[in-house]
Amino acid sequence: RQVEGKRRAWALGAIVPADSCHAAPPTLADEVAFLSAPAAYSARPGLVTRRETHMSWVFFADDTVYKLKKPIRLSYLDFSTLPRREAACRAEFALNQPLAPGVYLGVVALTQTRAGLALGGRGEVVEWLVRMRRLDDARTLEVQLRAARAADLDIDGLADLLARFYHHAPAVHRSPSAHLARWRALLEQTQRVLRDPRLGLPSGLVRSVLAVQDRFLRTRATMLARRSVDARIIEAHGDLRPEHIWMGPPVKIIDRLEFSAELRTIDWADELAALEVEMERLGAAGAGRRLGSRVLAALHDAPPPELYLFYRIYRALLRARFAIAHLLEPEPRTPEKWPSQARDYLAIAARDARQLRRRLRTPADR
Repeated sequence: RQVEGKRRAWALGAIVPADSCHAAPPTLADEVAFLSAPAAYSARPGLVTRRETHMSWVFFADDTVYKLKKPIRLSYLDFSTLPRREAACRAEFALNQPLAPGVYLGVVALTQTRAGLALGGRGEVVEWLVRMRRLDDARTLEVQLRAARAADLDIDGLADLLARFYHHAPAVHRSPSAHLARWRALLEQTQRVLRDPRLGLPSGLVRSVLAVQDRFLRTRATMLARRSVDARIIEAHGDLRPEHIWMGPPVKIIDRLEFSAELRTIDWADELAALEVEMERLGAAGAGRRLGSRVLAALHDAPPPELYLFYRIYRALLRARFAIAHLLEPEPRTPEKWPSQARDYLAIAARDARQLRRRLRTPADR
């Protein structure tokens, strides 16, 4: 019964050989401790550093990076079983090839052997990791913009890379009614969090921005629907932020969203608006506008200004939501930083909302 109980505890999708049942399955803490030691790697790096994110542990071993996905289940992803984490690792490897060739090197098994845990060993697979080539963090778009180096960056090269990627991405068919229903659901999810009185956001500001969003959806819904009809909805990157853009040379974009095809299926103008908002928050609004304009021109696309403002407002509110929602976690990491970050995004949303409000006025309103 004891052996069978251990087998059930290992029921993460792997087949357990009889001799492996003599050892207790490793915990996440065991795996993190093992991967933090230089002895875990055949190359014997001089130092291993690690970084925890919301969904992963990332280990930096000299010029190689290993990413371990946490066994978690959230409203928008499910990494709760070993087969799901393996599928996510393999999807991450495949999806990132077009924008980051040569960076994603493969998927590696973490195994339980008689001697203990091993990377790529011949024992029972207990976890999967994505193996990557390490890029210099100092060359990310985020670090460069924080250092006020926008003028020195290859913004045109980044724009050309994105334009090629979007041009070759197949369009995803979504009926106008389904597209609008999805937008209503997205707005409701974000508004519910931002209105939560426990989070302490300025309620008057939140209400005024949300009112402009709602008015756009009531009066300009055809603009949104038209984007689907015109085949502007594609499987995009899904998480296009400055920290995921390596300015090279050559420019590469990593961390394409792998765990949900639905979340990365968006209007390319929506994704560009999201990146533009992030660049503005980092003090490079002009570079962000130049980037977006160049990409849209290369795609022969000219979304209405009202629609682009709507996208920008939504993306700023979404980032505010993601930031402040950390405070709803049982033990939020760095809780002091999230309210300030959320207010930064709200300020951008409010500025855009004032512009959009003026554009939405009818003659009778004037």
